[in-house]
Parts: sequence; C-alpha cells; structure tokens
Amino acid sequence: QVQLVESGGGLVQAGGSLRLSCAASGRTFSNYVMGWFRQAPGKEREFVAGINRSGSRTLSADSVKGRFTIARDNAKNTVYLQVSSLKPEDTAVYYCAVDVSAIIIQTTAAYYDYWGQGTQVTVSS
Repeated sequence: QVQLVESGGGLVQAGGSLRLSCAASGRTFSNYVMGWFRQAPGKEREFVAGINRSGSRTLSADSVKGRFTIARDNAKNTVYLQVSSLKPEDTAVYYCAVDVSAIIIQTTAAYYDYWGQGTQVTVSS
C-alpha cells in the first residue's frame, strides 16, 4: 500500500507559476515510476508528466512541454511538478500516481496503482 499526498495547488493568474508536491509513504519510493495527471470538469483524466525511478528520464504531454517540469527527490519520497506560464486551460485537479510495476513511463491512467486525493489548480485570465 502506498499513500500519496499532494500539495501546492491554488489560484494563480495566467502566466503565473506554482510548484506542486506529492509526498509518498513507504520505503521503496525509488522503485516506482511516478506520474502526474489532471482532470478538468467534464473531461477525462489526462496524462501530464511522468518520471522514471532514478529521475534520469521524464516524459511530458505535448500540451505542457516547455512549461511544466517533473522532478523527484528519492531521499524525501517526493515528486514535484513545476508548472509555469500557466493558461486558463490548465485549470484542473492535479493528481499524482504510482505505477509499482513499471519499467517505462506509462501515459495511460489505468496502469497506475495508487493515487493521491488531488490538488486544485485554478488559472484566471
């Protein structure tokens, strides 16, 4: 069992930045591929970014490339999502997730085993 707790969301103006954090329980955090997803009202949950176990490789959705950066600190059992140059269409609940069996970064939510409760990001125009 892995517990995830996100933080760092909020209300920000277009063009602004936030840093989202996701703290994980357990001693095997460095064994997991981590992902960030988001879900806007009335829309499907979508992949935002993922990072491999060591942090040496990342993958981002085309819609956020160059604006969002995922990173992890295995010593702190934490994964981060730096979101910058925010747009109103980035407004959503952002979730972190764990894929306990992965070797590669999956972009489909069904592959992920544990999810946090989400943190709201609202971007005003």
